[in-house]
Amino acid sequence: MTKYIFVTGGVVSSLGKGIIAASLGRLFRARDYSVIIQKFDPYINIDPGTMSPFQHGEVFVTDDGAETDLDLGHYERFTDTCFGQVNNVTSGKIYQEVINKERRGDYLGATVQVIPHITNEIKTKIVAATKQFKPDFHIIEIGGTIGDIESLPFIEAIRQFKSEVGIGNAISVHCTLLPYLPTSGELKTKPSQHSVNVLRSYGIQPELLVCRTSKPIPKTEREKLALFCSVPKDAVVECRDMKTIYEVPLALENQGMCSVVLKMLNTEERTPDLTSWENLIKRIKNPERTLKVGIAGKYTKLSDAYISVVESLKHAGYANSAAIEIKWINSEECVDYSSCKSMLADVDAVVVPGGFGVRGIEGKLNVIRYARENNLPFLGLCLGMQCAVIEYARNVAGLKGANSKEFDENPTHPVIDIMLEQKNVKGYGGTMRLGAYDCKLKEDSKAANAYGSLVISERHRHRYEVNNEYIDTITKAGLVFSGMSPDGMLAEIVELPKLDWFVACQFHPEFKSRPDRPHPLFNGLIEAAIKQQGKL
Repeated sequence: MTKYIFVTGGVVSSLGKGIIAASLGRLFRARDYSVIIQKFDPYINIDPGTMSPFQHGEVFVTDDGAETDLDLGHYERFTDTCFGQVNNVTSGKIYQEVINKERRGDYLGATVQVIPHITNEIKTKIVAATKQFKPDFHIIEIGGTIGDIESLPFIEAIRQFKSEVGIGNAISVHCTLLPYLPTSGELKTKPSQHSVNVLRSYGIQPELLVCRTSKPIPKTEREKLALFCSVPKDAVVECRDMKTIYEVPLALENQGMCSVVLKMLNTEERTPDLTSWENLIKRIKNPERTLKVGIAGKYTKLSDAYISVVESLKHAGYANSAAIEIKWINSEECVDYSSCKSMLADVDAVVVPGGFGVRGIEGKLNVIRYARENNLPFLGLCLGMQCAVIEYARNVAGLKGANSKEFDENPTHPVIDIMLEQKNVKGYGGTMRLGAYDCKLKEDSKAANAYGSLVISERHRHRYEVNNEYIDTITKAGLVFSGMSPDGMLAEIVELPKLDWFVACQFHPEFKSRPDRPHPLFNGLIEAAIKQQGKL
């Protein structure tokens, strides 16, 4: 029987519940147990696909085309498992499904209410994910903070669910903050006690506390938390700030958190194999060199907007014994080419990530031009590839006025155009080309050599593509289209073979990188930067 772990948060938001859930998942995997993680978000949006990155950070895309919360990225990276549509559930999805059922008459004329109809639908989503994956452990993270009005239906649903599956089959893990007061030199437990009291008022007694803290928790405070929150002393787990999020699983393991959870769920303890993870941490802590990588985008004030890109760069750094220092480059400040030069003068490589809209585009084109003209290792992602094609068309292929129809409805040369199947699409939510698609690579290309394969599968999220009418002209000017869709109709990868690393792709490789197995394209970028650094 699948065992359930519900993860909630209190005191403040952004406590890192997703990292805690992902770390526990890693510890289960280290014991050769299967695990899935589900995120329940209380906002009314159907998914984060239409939300501004400034509001919600990155939109993570799964193989089956789900636009999800960025925590799904942490889940996949920590557990090395691919998740999908069922793993991210929002209030919007729940209410939409209930309203659709009401309109069809499924409720046989009953008055539709939060209890039981909304809560039953939430429980149905839990069961559906369990049936699809059939895991040993099913972790469910509840977004938001205890006390938020919008999360109440989810809290009530898990209260019911815990009661239905019975003692020993489900537990609650509550994440809280222990603030440190420098004036008195104390960690304060009162906010956590109040948070647990609120959770209890909803009918849920947490079995385990994970306490975020900047200082070690003294024995007296740990005992106080156990006493007033009614949990065993060994179920008060300290989670201190770490230099890297990948240290968290080992920190939790050292405190026996997974063993406590297994005991509470009446499940066999197994000897964990964390050798590869421990070796990863050693590489992270002992780099042989440092590389500065520029990320040129327009959401640079919120790093969460590019979190998978940042993590993928770090993964490639770990594999090459390099510490990666990120330099955020606001593309709007690169519209003047001379200022662009000064911003890129001290970086070892540059990435132009995905995005939407015309703002900052001319700056991105200048960044790409500088990288091309100065043999600066470059990787373009999604919109980054489209910009690479526009820049090359304008400045090398002689197609003056080349542009994308996303930015100019009537460009002289529409080298980027909306996809044929997108022309009659109405509405924005979930309507792009989404999910995993195959791609065929050209033999002996940089992309093929990096992947070690001629057929790959990558995740997409876009409406526009390279206009096939211009491919021959741009190819004759020297840009190589080294990756195409199996039918040859969609350009997937472009590159300049004579440069050390000038590669751009229409898909999002950052969604498939793992901390102990970096994505080939990011690895190629970092390897090229290291080779150049060695020549200096």
